[in-house]
Amino acid sequence: MSTNRILLIDDEENFRHMLSVILKKRGYDVETASNGTDGLKKVDSGAFDTVLCDIRMPQMDGLEFLKEAQKAGCESTIIMMSAYGTLDTAIEAMKMGAYDYISKPFKPDEIILTLKKAEERERLRRENLFLKKEVQKEYSFENIISKNERMRQIFDTIRKVAKYKSTILIAGESGTGKELVAKAIHFNSDRSNQPFIPVNCGAIPENLLESELFGHTKGSFTNAVRTKKGLFEEADGGTMFLDEIGELPLQLQVKLLRVLQDGEIRRIGDSKAIQIDVRIIAATIKDLDKEVRENKFRDDLFYRLNVLPMKIPPLKERKEDIPLLVDHFIHKYSRELGKPIEGIAPEALNCLLNYSWNGNVRELENVIERAIVLTESHRIEVENLPVEIENPKEESKLSLLNDELSIKKASRYLEIDLIRKALRKTNGNHTHAAKLLEISHRALLYKIKEYGIDMKSS
Repeated sequence: MSTNRILLIDDEENFRHMLSVILKKRGYDVETASNGTDGLKKVDSGAFDTVLCDIRMPQMDGLEFLKEAQKAGCESTIIMMSAYGTLDTAIEAMKMGAYDYISKPFKPDEIILTLKKAEERERLRRENLFLKKEVQKEYSFENIISKNERMRQIFDTIRKVAKYKSTILIAGESGTGKELVAKAIHFNSDRSNQPFIPVNCGAIPENLLESELFGHTKGSFTNAVRTKKGLFEEADGGTMFLDEIGELPLQLQVKLLRVLQDGEIRRIGDSKAIQIDVRIIAATIKDLDKEVRENKFRDDLFYRLNVLPMKIPPLKERKEDIPLLVDHFIHKYSRELGKPIEGIAPEALNCLLNYSWNGNVRELENVIERAIVLTESHRIEVENLPVEIENPKEESKLSLLNDELSIKKASRYLEIDLIRKALRKTNGNHTHAAKLLEISHRALLYKIKEYGIDMKSS
């Protein structure tokens, strides 16, 4: 059954009556018109999901109706009908904007199937529109979470430059949200309906990177069994986000420079250049000025990329954003994980505010997701946080391990973390804590003594 509104335009009264009865039995709300002129008036005065229109009619035929309806901005799905149909007529109607064409006489099931296809197409169109709006909303500046003055200045700059094709170089530590800013630029520009293609220049092996970016022709190298488009071609009309641009090999820096200067690329093995229209946004955690001085990065490419430089401050320099981000991530992951978490304990939030956040916003997001998974309460507690955040002294110890890569030392601090959590969970009951840890009571006492775990702080 359907509740869609249909306008049926046909000069044959018997046909209008017969088709109206069929459609109403299937749940459609049907209005009729005897000619194109009358049909235009009804389209103008009422909202119809679908218009079924005959082609051969007096006063105004179906193709003329279709033309005038398009001029008037009719958003209904228009399906043409005719007993004198030819392929040329059908093609002409489709070119003029009709969704489909059906030849008379038709069986009831044929017209119902055609209508169902039109409904499904309209549903997908609306769904696609909704998703595009949601994506644009997600990356709109109004929804980027920050009250930091430096971040607000960056957003103001992005608003001004989003509509232009100028190249942007985003600098910032890992996890500060460089790709998020790049997406915000793209989805607030005239290119928002075109591709946004991110590429991590440091994640693709050097011997594959050129082929990935620029494509190749069949037989240009071993295993090149077919011609392949590169990512620059895929991004034509849209935006290419080159993350970790400082990792781009010198030989590819020359080819990228040609893209920026001439707007063209050349596939591996091809002598012919291909014109493309791509906006380039690059990002780096490196000091490219220094890389240029050390001859590790081409100065001419750096100046081409650095037309509109932006530097995103690390989270430790905008701690006023932490409570806002925590609330955002709690809402996001409590919904995704199906756990109704109401908030965070003041003591736990204080731990987050006092932490150094070397991994920036990405690290904070991971910590909140982990805490929501671990908590058995309606809010995030101190015990749900990693040991290095809960105890800043442990953070300094653990940070040393990042350089040493010592399994022995890492295991020690992992054991300390787990023992503390088990003791808290059991209110200091050694027997129950040992069971949770799946070790003997005696082993637990030995480890508490060996590691000097303070029962009061646990």
